[in-house]
Amino acid sequence: MNRKNFFTSIFGAGALIATPVFGMKGEKYDQPSLIPPYLKEGDTIGITCPAGNITLKEIQPAMEQLESWGYKVRIGNTVGKKDFTFGGTDSERDSDFQQMLDDPSIKAILCARGGYGSIRILDELDFNSFRKNPKWIIGFSDITFIHCHVNRNFGIASIHSKMCNSFPTDWSEAEPIQVESILSIKKALSGEAMKYSVVADVSNRSGTATGILVGGNLKTIETLAGTKSDLLTPGKILFVEDTGEYLYSIDRMFWNLKRTGKLDKLAALVVGGFKIKPDDPGEEFGKTIEEIVWEKVKDYNYPVCFGFPVGHQKENFALKHGVPHRLEINSTGVELHEQ
Repeated sequence: MNRKNFFTSIFGAGALIATPVFGMKGEKYDQPSLIPPYLKEGDTIGITCPAGNITLKEIQPAMEQLESWGYKVRIGNTVGKKDFTFGGTDSERDSDFQQMLDDPSIKAILCARGGYGSIRILDELDFNSFRKNPKWIIGFSDITFIHCHVNRNFGIASIHSKMCNSFPTDWSEAEPIQVESILSIKKALSGEAMKYSVVADVSNRSGTATGILVGGNLKTIETLAGTKSDLLTPGKILFVEDTGEYLYSIDRMFWNLKRTGKLDKLAALVVGGFKIKPDDPGEEFGKTIEEIVWEKVKDYNYPVCFGFPVGHQKENFALKHGVPHRLEINSTGVELHEQ
């Protein structure tokens, strides 16, 4: 599928954006979205492992690229650590992430990889310093736990994007879409307003919507339902993606979104990449992703977009989570851009 992304005007650093936020029962109250300061040359980005493990060698391409952009890199104590699947013990991962939250010299935290583990340390983290001096938290997949938590509790924006394990070891051999996706991280960090254009999908529902952009990994969002990290979705543009799930499991997750009210008052729904696990022989589910989604949103009238370039795939572009966006869907294509 051909996709093209555009980046336009500078978006002010450290801004407070007045936007409506809704309570758990749909009651509306005003809370500004806090945009952390955008990065400038010489600023420091910390790399840590709140979830799965990764070696220093494996993050080397990401380190070199960040430095080529003019940033300094601080390697966390969890890089190179391994406790079974995790990047160190819960205590080690908690301590490393906490240190980066509290260190005023670190202007952004890049999570080295996803996997599983962020939820195990989330309630142990102290966000007091982070609230007073917000910084960009970068990552996706399992890092959706952190994106949702800081959005729900503090209204602070973050960046949903590729992580260290997605940087190519040889840029000359990387596909253009992979390079573009990684360069979108730099553009997001430097303060350029993100604007993406995507080809039309026959399953889309046309319309225009504005709202704060939230979302991420669908299984993670389902897991957070009813907790203090649960997303508030009324009036929001919700984006979702997932990987390695059976169709019946994806169907169950969308039923969760519907039954918990997350689909009721959306401004719009953006469906990203879904890598589907093949059905077991004789256990075929019989519905496509598009059919699964449409079954849940048919009674609503907001815009719906399929095939957006976000997820566990090469075309995984940086999205500013918690920032107001405008979505336009028509028969010729889709545009998503910051307000």
